[in-house]
Formats: sequence, structure tokens, C-alpha cells
Amino acid sequence: MAAAVHEDLSQRETFENQHDETVRQEIEIFRQKAAAFSAGEILDDEFRPFRLKHGIYGQRQPGVQMVRVKIPGGLATSRQMEQFGRIADEFAGSKGHLTTRQNVQYHFVPLERTADLMHMLADAGLTNREACYNTVRNITTCVWSGIARDEVFDVRPYAQKLAYAMLRKDLTQNLPRKFKIAFDGCNGKDCIAGAINDVGIRAVVRDGQRGFRIVFGGGLGPLPCEAQLLDEFLPEELLIHRVEAVIRVFNQHGNRKNRNTARLKFVVRTRGAEWVREQIEKEYANILANGGIAWPTIVPEGFGGYQSNPQPLGNGALLPVVNAKQSGDAAYDAWLATNVVEQRQTGYAAVIVKVDQGNLTGDQFRGIARLASTAGDGTVRVDIDQNMVLAFVPLARLPQVYAALGELNLAEAGAHQIDDVVTCPGAYSCNLALTKTMNLGAAVQQAVRRYTDAQVKSLSIKASGCPNACGQHWIGDIGFYGNARKIGGKEVPYYQMLLGGGYDEEGIARFGLAVQSVPARLAPEALTRVLDHFLAHRENGETFRQYVLRNKVETFRALTAEFAKPAELFPEIYQDWGDNEAYSLQLGRGECAA
Repeated sequence: MAAAVHEDLSQRETFENQHDETVRQEIEIFRQKAAAFSAGEILDDEFRPFRLKHGIYGQRQPGVQMVRVKIPGGLATSRQMEQFGRIADEFAGSKGHLTTRQNVQYHFVPLERTADLMHMLADAGLTNREACYNTVRNITTCVWSGIARDEVFDVRPYAQKLAYAMLRKDLTQNLPRKFKIAFDGCNGKDCIAGAINDVGIRAVVRDGQRGFRIVFGGGLGPLPCEAQLLDEFLPEELLIHRVEAVIRVFNQHGNRKNRNTARLKFVVRTRGAEWVREQIEKEYANILANGGIAWPTIVPEGFGGYQSNPQPLGNGALLPVVNAKQSGDAAYDAWLATNVVEQRQTGYAAVIVKVDQGNLTGDQFRGIARLASTAGDGTVRVDIDQNMVLAFVPLARLPQVYAALGELNLAEAGAHQIDDVVTCPGAYSCNLALTKTMNLGAAVQQAVRRYTDAQVKSLSIKASGCPNACGQHWIGDIGFYGNARKIGGKEVPYYQMLLGGGYDEEGIARFGLAVQSVPARLAPEALTRVLDHFLAHRENGETFRQYVLRNKVETFRALTAEFAKPAELFPEIYQDWGDNEAYSLQLGRGECAA
């Protein structure tokens, strides 16, 4: 037994050394290429794909970059969270941003410093390799994996291995367009929104055997498409072959001539779902006969939160349900009600840390890292709603965790409620964005906080700075995306408002209906007009989506018509939220976010 353990340790040490050497070499190659580009020795058309493949985006501001870091499966160790804080302080003005694909982004990083940043990521087992470009992007995973009471089984180990298997492969890093994969282990609501991914994977057990329900061809953007069923049940050991078959079909038939119609969803739209299924079956048969990408037997330390020596858990106190008693502290009780979920492991709770539009400071990253280590299981889960989850918090320690979050300005209640708005950075940094989405998010938050009705408070708002849907506006109960129009010959920032997205009665993600485009400054008023109408006209037991579908788009267009073309103008209508100067539409070369 001792010899076997020693052999395993030796094998891991050799693997880790080889992995680290590969990563360090590619970072230094990136440094050389970046220096050659800055010196004018290579052109942008040559450097740009290489840069993007390494997770480095251009910004609308010249000379600086956005750096995207993959968190495979949305699971990071406390050490990695601490490193995120250091990087924010050293490279990005002490700011980091959580995305709707469980990434961390840093903005305004000079190109000549990106290699140093990448080395700091590698120090903690993190990578931005293939976080952008025509690659298999970060694989997302439900934050409740391993702890949900209704879980089928924990999908995190599958997500970790699949994510690592897809890295640095010829097939997966030069696709016609980006490719997105999502894992869900819950029994019920599709909490990871698998229906909007190129491949959505949900845990299923049949006759005692683990497997997966597979869907394919979903996506958002200006033309959203819902994923199609591929398999009701696929045995677990065949998953990697099935996913590779889908990627092969996309690689062969995706539109490489037109970036705007290059996603897998367009192959499904033009060729038909049945034709695509037939091609997948052909590739799948070829892989089974001749081999393909294999399951890795090992993943690097820290990859997808993997820890070869996970820290021991604390003792879960056997206490009553956390919301059963009132403490006398109204703010704490509200936090318990909305931000704390008891786990299936007796005596433990998961704490949702509400992060305002995904924006964190270096100190907040470090503070969350400390809490994960001292009060949780040493890991942090990043949600697609731009929040974080600390798991395995003993119930008896909830008051201390709440107090510690308060010191970090992260103890606000209302996680996943209407003022927990999801936004992309928008024109703060993105070349394609038309509006400054995060400023709209702040304005909308103020407008909806007056509502006390439980059903209204449970609604979601998601906003993007352009039609590309990085803020996932199509699947919010209320969605907004930026556009621009002219009034009196002057440019005005507008937002298209969508209603009724989110989840249907079966827990499947559905798209909202485009209702009305309104000036940015009037978007909060248009929203409250709709909410007031909902309160006055909803039927008993009716969901918001059902209310929207029953009333139809025409009702809401008439309801908000006065905002679309305001009779009375005011100076601020020509300004975006957060600006004091007149709006001016500025677009650069798109490198497509999320």
C-alpha cells in the first residue's frame, strides 16, 4: 500500500512539473509575440488570433487589454481567490469582474504586462488559455453541485476532466466560432441554463447507472436558439466521445466565411436538427471505432478547484432550520432568508455572496478567500448570475460569516432577487458595446427597491450593452440590451426591453419577448410601468412569464409607447447613464465578449 501511494505521488509530481513547464513556456512565447507586435515586427491580423487564444482581449481604450481567466466549472480554491486579489491590485486598479460564464476578467492591463499577469495565474494553477477566440470556452457547472438536496449526482469531476481534456487540442482551439458547454446535476430547474449552450449536459440515473441527458445547438446573441435533444440517456463513460462528436461536426460544417452566422446554432437552423444529429452519429461511430480525445486520468492541482489534499471540513452543528427563528436583527434575518441555503449534508449551509454586478475589489477577493478557508471547505463557487457561493459553512458559524461579509461590504441580502441585476461591462471597456450597462444596472436597482411584493422581488433583471447577450438578457424575467437611435438629429442611447424570459414550469430556460426600445434614461420608468401593471392585472397563481404571454407584446408596447418617443425632451436624454457629456456612438473592431 505504501509503495502504491509513493508511486501515485511520484506520478503526480512528474505530471505537475510537466504541466507547469508547458504553461510557463507558452507564456514566454506570448511575451515574445507581444513584444514583436509592439515593435511593429508582426501585424495585428497575425497577432490578434494568437492573443485571443490566450485570453487577452482588446478594449475600446487603446494600449490596454482585458484579461479573461477561466475558472473551470466555476470552482476556485481559496488560494486562487487570494491570487485574484493580488492580481487586481497589481495590474487592474484593484478591480475584478465576474462574468456570466464563471470567468474573472481584469480591465485596463497594458499589453507589455500581460505575460507577468499570466505567470501569477499559473502560480495558483489558473489559466486564461482558450478563454476567448474560436475555442471551447470555459465549461460552466451548477454552483449547487455536491450540495443540493435534490441533486442526482455531483457533476464537478466530469466537468473538471472534460475541461482539461479539451485544452490545447488542435480540434478545440481553431473552431469556426466559440463553443460552450454546461453541466447540471440538479433534479428540476436548469440552473446552469444548459438550453443556451452548444452542449448542455444534465445528470441522469437509469437502472442504477449514471449517465447524462444531452442537448445541443443552443445559443444567445442577436438571434437566440434553444438547444435540441440529442440523448435522453448516455452512459457516463461515453460522454467525452459524444461531446467530441458534436465538436467535430461543428468544426466541419460551421460557417468560417461569416463570423455572424458561424455558431453551431446556425448549422442547426440551416441544415435542420435531424441532419445535424445524423452527422453527430457518424462522427461518434468513427470515434468509437478509431479513437478520439480520451478522459484524462489526472488534472493539475487547482484545475476546476481540484485539490489533491482538500482541507478537512469543520463540524456541522445539528441546529434547526436556519430560517425557523428570528434573531431580532432585521438585516441578518433578511440575509438568512435570501442568501443562505441548507445543504443536503446535515448541519451545513451554503452562503450566497451577493456581488453587485459581479464587481469585486482586491480586498474583497482576499476576504472571500479567508472566509472560504476558515468557515467553509476551502473553495469558492462562482455563479453565472455573477455572485459567489461559500459551501460547507457550519450553521453555528453563520453569524460570524455574516459579520465578516459585512466588513467586506458583501453582506447585502436579496441574492437572486430583482435588484440583484446581472450586467456585462458594456461600453466601459468593450469595443462592440453601445451603452454603459453597469450604470443602467445601478439606476434600475434604485428604481425597483421600492417594491415589497414577494413575486416582484423574485424576478430577475439581466442587461447587455449590445445585442450579443453577454449579460444573457434573453433569459431574464426582464431583459435589456443597448442600441442607439436619433432624436432631432442627435444620437441617443437606447435599450431594447424584453419581458418573460427565464424558466418555464418545467424548469427549462426560455427566451423573453422583445417589447419596446426606450431611451436609456427612461428605461427604469418603463420598467416600473410594467411592474405596476403586473401587480394590478396578474391572475391568481400566474407566473410573470405566463402574465406576459397572456397579455401579448402589443399590450406592453402600448403601455410603454410614451417612453419610446417622448413628447418632452430634457438634456439628460442625450446622455448615457453615468455620463455628463452627450452620447456619441463609438464602435471598434469586435472581439466578442462572454
